[in-house]
Amino acid sequence: MRRLVALAALAVLSACSQQSPAPPPAAPAPAATETAPPPAAPAPASQAAQSEMQQATASQESGGEETDRSQASSDASLEKITSLPPQMPDGKWKAGVNYDPIVPAQPTSVSPGRIEVLEVFWLGCPHCFDLEPFLRAWQKSKPAYVDFVRVPVIWQPVHRAHARLYYTIEALGRPALFEKAFDTIHQLEQQQKPPLVGNSDAESLNLQQAFAVQNGVSADEFAKAYNSFSVNSNLQRAEEITQRYHVEGVPFIVVNGRYATDVIKAGGEAKLINLINDLVAAEHRH
Repeated sequence: MRRLVALAALAVLSACSQQSPAPPPAAPAPAATETAPPPAAPAPASQAAQSEMQQATASQESGGEETDRSQASSDASLEKITSLPPQMPDGKWKAGVNYDPIVPAQPTSVSPGRIEVLEVFWLGCPHCFDLEPFLRAWQKSKPAYVDFVRVPVIWQPVHRAHARLYYTIEALGRPALFEKAFDTIHQLEQQQKPPLVGNSDAESLNLQQAFAVQNGVSADEFAKAYNSFSVNSNLQRAEEITQRYHVEGVPFIVVNGRYATDVIKAGGEAKLINLINDLVAAEHRH
């Protein structure tokens, strides 16, 4: 129990840090979504889940060295350069400092004439959790021509498990359940309990299904959405976006497939919202 508490505490403290992940195995895996090598001896389910959470949060900023190698060789990789900046307020933001232009610009998922603001996030990320109140307030005041799109990052099995939960909630048409899941995961982390992810796919399903049932969703309804074609398709798209945009830390913001930024580049959560608004306005004038 002491070890479990210590691991959970370390997971919270190391989340979203610049720490490097544990050294990769001698034979590198082809992609970041491959399951990590099994431990030498089986661990209790809750302890193993916490250990996986610890590894994921510790390597969160880099996404893992194996991810970098995979992305570097990907045909869908982007070349990010600091040129061709939009017409921004004089002296307020600098290309290459506060945001990075993306060349070539990437297609969006919104209708013509609309502007997409995309957030790549992780339900287990404390920085994403801190940004969430700012994004919720911004969604109430954003221009009518802006569509906000979330995409869960996929680096390791724990990210995939939380991504499946997110897309299952989306498939159920229960947006309020997303906020509840976000809050619950971080409460469980503080209590040193498995944050709706287990040591196997089956255990993750059981934990997430129990959470859904506690919040008014039937077990059968949740399982049907969990294993649906739409959820599996969205997971593939999320993995592709993680690689295509070279996502090395979350939360990660992309405006209209043309500009990428984050909390650190902007100088804080409130400034990030201001930067998003200015990039959106520049795109609207374009």
